[in-house]
Amino acid sequence: MIDKTRLKERVLELVRIDSLSRKERAIALRLKEILETLGGTVYIDDAGTAVGGEVGNLVAHFDGNVAGAEPMLLSAHMDTVAPGEGVVPVVEGDVIRSDGRTVLGGDDKSGLAIILEVLQAMREEALPHGHIDVVFTICEEVGLLGARHLDLGLVRAKTGLVLDSDSIGFLITKAPAANLLEFEVHGLEAHAGICPERGISAIQVAAQGIAAMRLGRIDEDTTANLGLVSGGTAVNIVPNRVTLTGEVRSHDEEKLERQTQAMLACLRDAAAGATLELDGRLHEVRVESRISRSYDRMDVSAETVIVQRVHEAARNLGLAVDTVAKGGGCDANVLNKRGLQVANLASGMRDIHTVHEWLDVNDLVTAARIIHEVVRLEGCGAS
Repeated sequence: MIDKTRLKERVLELVRIDSLSRKERAIALRLKEILETLGGTVYIDDAGTAVGGEVGNLVAHFDGNVAGAEPMLLSAHMDTVAPGEGVVPVVEGDVIRSDGRTVLGGDDKSGLAIILEVLQAMREEALPHGHIDVVFTICEEVGLLGARHLDLGLVRAKTGLVLDSDSIGFLITKAPAANLLEFEVHGLEAHAGICPERGISAIQVAAQGIAAMRLGRIDEDTTANLGLVSGGTAVNIVPNRVTLTGEVRSHDEEKLERQTQAMLACLRDAAAGATLELDGRLHEVRVESRISRSYDRMDVSAETVIVQRVHEAARNLGLAVDTVAKGGGCDANVLNKRGLQVANLASGMRDIHTVHEWLDVNDLVTAARIIHEVVRLEGCGAS
């Protein structure tokens, strides 16, 4: 059975190991050691080389003991966001918090710990099961890069679960596609104190364009954000360049494209109104854009085996699990695009990407119990 005390201790161990994106070697080596102790055969792929990181994705094979049972994937990511170095967890009963200086790292060390606990419980009980493939990815937080470069030749399973979401009681089957937006606005530099009228402030033009944009919640399917702004060289120089970086997410491809182009149009309109004739020459503001797909949408049918298994497992345990659409992307987006059928089961992380992050160990126990029951049902061939 799932051991709450052991699960809690595992979370506390993992959050203390630094693992920023592209710096996951220390936690990868520790997880490799644990997985091998539990009987897994562990591989490390070449994704780290592809993304400029210290280590690749971990793939562990746990061979089944039931003939004919379908292989199952269990996955979580190893990396955390900044500030995530030197994490000091604070324990208040069953609640584990950050000490307020860093994130806790429950995103996604809650998922890692849950999977490890399920594997250990399976081993202790000699639970009947098919092949289990465990995938612990790198660089999820910087564009799902680990999943993008995962060596699928090491993965036997075609269906399974990613553990990477917040509130317990939800199975995410739909998630948006996202575009990464990078805009550069080029103006004209001039001395800001002596002759500012001979310059065109790229920052001012960009600000006018931003002011015209619809940002935040656009509709029930779509969100948009500009998260990074950089430019200028000195306070006494009219800035000739500013860079804006943002994103658009949507469950609807047409809306995604429409919002992306609307944001670009706002900048171009602002640029068109900021020309300057100087010494017989017309100076125009130039807008450069780089738009790339961060990840594609996820849409897992309610009729797929993994979704049905999770609902059946929850019913057997007297729990309720609702299938939902969420606004965040995760490795499941990429894995589904690459031909697997993978849903995202909530792992209990709260207030993620903030220094107020926390976990309730009881939530992790609940998620572990559901997965344990899913594995048991697969092994039993239940329908």
